Amino acid sequence: MGKASRQRQLRQERERKQRRAAQPSASSPSGPPRPPHEAEQSSQRELAAAGVAEALYALARGLQDQFMERVEALAGQHQVPGWDATVSRELVSYLRVAVSGAWRHGWQPAELARHAGRERGDSHARMVTDMIADEMRGYAAATVDDRWLAQLSALRTEVWWGSDDAYLGRWRGREGNSPQATLMTAVELLLVLGHLPVLPRLCPLPGTARPGAAARPGAAAGDDRTADERILGKIRALLAKAESTEFTEEAEALSARAQELMAKYSIDHALLASEAGRKDEPASRRLPVDNPYEGPKAQLLEEVAKANRCRTVWYKSLGMSAVIGFPADLNAVELLFTSLLVQANTAMLRAGAKRDRYGRSRTRAFRQSFLMSYAIRIGERLAGATGDAERQVAAEAPGRNLLPVLAARHQAVDDAVDEMFGDGVSYYRTGRVSDSEGWYSGRAAADTAALHGYREVAAESA
Repeated sequence: MGKASRQRQLRQERERKQRRAAQPSASSPSGPPRPPHEAEQSSQRELAAAGVAEALYALARGLQDQFMERVEALAGQHQVPGWDATVSRELVSYLRVAVSGAWRHGWQPAELARHAGRERGDSHARMVTDMIADEMRGYAAATVDDRWLAQLSALRTEVWWGSDDAYLGRWRGREGNSPQATLMTAVELLLVLGHLPVLPRLCPLPGTARPGAAARPGAAAGDDRTADERILGKIRALLAKAESTEFTEEAEALSARAQELMAKYSIDHALLASEAGRKDEPASRRLPVDNPYEGPKAQLLEEVAKANRCRTVWYKSLGMSAVIGFPADLNAVELLFTSLLVQANTAMLRAGAKRDRYGRSRTRAFRQSFLMSYAIRIGERLAGATGDAERQVAAEAPGRNLLPVLAARHQAVDDAVDEMFGDGVSYYRTGRVSDSEGWYSGRAAADTAALHGYREVAAESA
């Protein structure tokens, strides 16, 4: 439908509604007539809803020309009084409902913003962040999980635009977009939100968290939580130094000390829970695994997780992995993976670009092989370090039997994965190795980040 035809239809429909409103209803002669402005608003809402539905239909089916025609039609009636406000109100309402639906499908705020950016672009990520802020206005902070609130804070969510009627206009002014570009962003975002896969729910829905409840199963409380934060703070500091130093021996020693602390931290949690008869349960968190070289990065995360008694499930199409394990182990995995990835990238970029004997670039093959080799070698050395830590704890407390405690935790994690994913877990080849120089360079870099020699650092840190 062209712009002139749509304007004519709108005018005719408005006149028809006004004529009906001016006449008493035959079915209810005693009822008051509808005011003309209500009839006009109803007509505009219906036409706006139809226009949005037509644009969404065309976009979903890849009919780009038809999609642009529908967007032009929605934007072309701004001279009609109240039309822009009506379109804005309808689209914001649809987007708000779609965000609420994303929560029920297991998504969290940071994941939703990141996914919109990956699928469509930064402007879509900014718009969905606005819609998250709008949707979250309906919940008291005391009924929102702490992890959820932390993500909202990191996203800096804020309702800055006032009413739904004003949103698209103010967005257009802030972004410097045309009416058509603004409407395209909104409809494209609506399509993204309408095709979200269902994910396992990792924390309570907003509005359902109980005030004062633990943020996660097995969470520490009071003095225990303070002690946890103190240890994690020390681990973060050690890893930050390892990432920033230019001396490989120092980075090696710092990483080793961090690994030692993490292993003991995890084992202590397991033993204390067992001795206290506390039934801790595995939890899960999802970590981003971004391109380029997402396969080797997912492999690195898997190796780090295995060494810390966790399991991973890679959502390849979504660019993230779920890590399943006990909370203390999840903390170790996230901290160590992030640090080792920084160290790997630093070493890889230091190697520079690569070319074959014919002058053709082989940089991508080199880096793919580098990171895959790095991940596998890190896994070998982490497994050894974890075994050393377990033997050290057993030697220091001969009356404590670690094996059944750790075996029970392994089984609990496997059971949690089966419960969350069932037969839905599929396995990907995380990447192929085609560059021998990259393979040996990656293995050497993993040895540089090796986790041995920690006793010297431990003595200095004591």
